[in-house]
Amino acid sequence: MRVGFLGPPGAGKGTQARELAREWNVLHLATGDVLREAVAAGTALGLTAKGYMDRGALVPDDVIIGLVGERLGARDAATGFIVDGFPRTIAQAEAFARLLKDLGQMLDAVVYFDVSEGELLRRLTGRRVCKGCGRTYHLTSSPPKRAGVCDVCGGELYQREDDREATVRNRLEVYGRQTAPLLDYYRQRNQLVTVSGEGPVDAIRGAIRAAVGAHR
Repeated sequence: MRVGFLGPPGAGKGTQARELAREWNVLHLATGDVLREAVAAGTALGLTAKGYMDRGALVPDDVIIGLVGERLGARDAATGFIVDGFPRTIAQAEAFARLLKDLGQMLDAVVYFDVSEGELLRRLTGRRVCKGCGRTYHLTSSPPKRAGVCDVCGGELYQREDDREATVRNRLEVYGRQTAPLLDYYRQRNQLVTVSGEGPVDAIRGAIRAAVGAHR
């Protein structure tokens, strides 16, 4: 099973990828995790990536692809993978396709999580964080017992700048501009399947199973 998950911030890709990776006994590959693991392990590519990160610069595509290639060459990737939130651009998609070809593999399907802007805004702007202990809440999915007050330490809850509506709208706009060509790229290759990312988590998971199963 070799599957890609694409979707905007807040679409629920990570949650579904973690659960389905366990169910299918495949690797859950998120590039942020791969970067952190390589930096912590002090690999050559990890140290190269750290140099960019320490300067506040974007890690170049060739380094990211190299790290992904190393990870896919590990023993725990032999049964397959779910790549979560990657690639993000056409250039990355083409490099990823070349990497998989070199490994004698190809994607079975790319699942796009379709979620309305209103729902994404609700999810992404509802987060609140305790100033005291850092515990995270959500106004609708996991609210505190008392509005504005942390259940654990009684600290004041606040909204991070990244979670404010204007910031979230900008993130979604940037994602949309980046990703529309990518969806066409996979659609033209008959690899794209779309599932609704709204509704009960189990129902979404079932829709992913059905979509991927029908596409293999």
